[in-house]
Amino acid sequence: MEDRKYIKGLLEALLFLSSEPIKLSSLAKSSGIEKTEARELLDELILDYQEKEGGFLLREIAGGYQFITNQLYSDALSNIFKDKKRETLSRGTLDTLAIVAYKQPITLTELDEIRGVSSRAMVASLISKKLVKAVGQKEVPGRPTLYGTTNDFLLHFGLSKLADLPTPVEVKELKFEDFNPETISITEDGDELNPDFDTKLLPEELQVHDELEAPLAESVSDPSEVLEDKSL
Repeated sequence: MEDRKYIKGLLEALLFLSSEPIKLSSLAKSSGIEKTEARELLDELILDYQEKEGGFLLREIAGGYQFITNQLYSDALSNIFKDKKRETLSRGTLDTLAIVAYKQPITLTELDEIRGVSSRAMVASLISKKLVKAVGQKEVPGRPTLYGTTNDFLLHFGLSKLADLPTPVEVKELKFEDFNPETISITEDGDELNPDFDTKLLPEELQVHDELEAPLAESVSDPSEVLEDKSL
């Protein structure tokens, strides 16, 4: 019993000291136990913090485990830490991100066809913010780049894996604001690239000599409209 209590405490300490999610296999190896036992102890820790209703919760997120702040205190914490970095996305770029998430891997041309407007600047912005990345090339003439979401996408949206995404029907029932996590700010203006991002890292089809062109139009105002129309 004492060994079990010790290992449970060790897992808790390892997670507390980490600023990134830790995979189950790594936690098991670090604590010298099997993955099945580690998962059982982690499940107990998740319940312990949930029942405590304190400032922290333990969650399975982005393929690992990590402590997060309790959403009960999000408003107060936002006021205290006003300078906390938040990614800023326009509604059109959030639409684009939603399509990539549900249809990945997807090409730029396929994105444009779904949205009915150019998505090049939006994809470039999402890549610069580490929410989208190039994941390969489609085996068709021209071999266009395929795009998919990143691990940072899972972190921002509090997901353990892509399978945890709400279904298109569930997204449709959400208000637009409910689709917006605490680490994302929504703006009516166009997006800019992350100033620290090297544009030379963009795929060739996103490279431009001048500034990225502005979106032609915002054809939708809610990601659920895109998902519903295209029957994802």
